[in-house]
Amino acid sequence: MRKPIIAGNWKMNKLVAEGARFVVDIREKVPSGDEVDTVVCAPFVHLPFLTEAAREYHVQIGAQNMHYEESGAFTGEVSPQMLEDLLVDYVIIGHSERRQYYNETDETVNKKTLAAFENNLNPIVCVGETLEQRDNNETMSFVEGQVRQALDGLTEEQAKQVVIAYEPIWAIGTGRTATSEQANEVCAHIRKVVKDQFGEDVSEAVRIQYGGSVKPANIEELLGMSDIDGALVGGASLKEEDFLKLVEAGQNAR
Repeated sequence: MRKPIIAGNWKMNKLVAEGARFVVDIREKVPSGDEVDTVVCAPFVHLPFLTEAAREYHVQIGAQNMHYEESGAFTGEVSPQMLEDLLVDYVIIGHSERRQYYNETDETVNKKTLAAFENNLNPIVCVGETLEQRDNNETMSFVEGQVRQALDGLTEEQAKQVVIAYEPIWAIGTGRTATSEQANEVCAHIRKVVKDQFGEDVSEAVRIQYGGSVKPANIEELLGMSDIDGALVGGASLKEEDFLKLVEAGQNAR
């Protein structure tokens, strides 16, 4: 049985003091990591404070992006070595906003995924289609291509540890959510792609999240689906009460 994972993505929100207070306030209320993985993914400026605040608690800390090189002349970037040095647990790779606004490609997503494992980071790899692609019945083929390239070159053990986040672009921040059936259909297809690429053991182990206007009102239905193992959450992760409700739903999902 796959352990649910609830990951909050703060995006470009919260000042440092606000972020630290958030983690301090929730850290004793988060259930054991044996039941659900609870992850807070924050802007880089928060990470030193959050990793310290979360130490010895069941809150894990993630970055929202990183470069694939370990060092070099890349002004404004942060390396996987830097994240490892801060004791960061997870890193989001290939979020649609990074792809849309900052020229992230399937190739750089793959490089970053490989670099994450080289530096003891757990990658959350994002995939998802536009509304136009869905309307043109291109969802499955497009997402399949993203998954295959993102995981290219991984070992079976590494592939088991990847978290894949299916985030239909048309449902991110729009208030419009894919139905639980639509979300599960794509997540099931992702699992089939992983099976074709790495075998059944890997496909049964890999965790697949849904992201896209997830909130306390719809989380239980989504987590009740056969192939949805958690959520990557934007707006609802900014409020302590809402985020804890999502984590509680994850705890009760399996």
